[in-house]
Amino acid sequence: MTSLKAEKAVIVPGNGCGDVADSNWYGWANRKLNEIPGFSSILRNMPDPITARESIWLPFMKDELKVDEKTIIIGHSSGACAAIRFAESNPVYGIVLVGAYHTDLGDYNEGESGYFNHPWHWEKARENTQFIVQFGSTDDPFLPWSEQEFVSTSLHADLKKFEDRGHFMDESFPELISVVKQHLK
Repeated sequence: MTSLKAEKAVIVPGNGCGDVADSNWYGWANRKLNEIPGFSSILRNMPDPITARESIWLPFMKDELKVDEKTIIIGHSSGACAAIRFAESNPVYGIVLVGAYHTDLGDYNEGESGYFNHPWHWEKARENTQFIVQFGSTDDPFLPWSEQEFVSTSLHADLKKFEDRGHFMDESFPELISVVKQHLK
């Protein structure tokens, strides 16, 4: 990829959220990212927020959120799946994955999302990004560490491993802001 400058971040939440501005660290991170001079961040409620269907979320990311080659996608949980799937076929500046996984984990709703019923194209996702950072925690109550490790290895991601962050559902996430700032330099 050519070396472009990142102009914005798009935060793609996990499924099952109410108003994303009041969920987890999303609103906090959006405010912090919008404080960076010459950079902006977008956080919007996603359509189909419970099932988070790939067939709905990916077009929304492209057409409504205007994700492009100058965008850093920050995806949490099912939003991380959306970020990877988007990067498989679209150039983006980078992806930051939080609580990423690659199977439906035997969960019906996850199975209905569509992310897991066709092969992952890890190499294409890598080729379409300038960087991939992944945050994972060994004590995640929803995702086995093996799932998170598999994604990291498959993407050759810069893995930020924690042992005490669960599914990253805190109200703030300073490490995330640091990683984005690091990749804007």
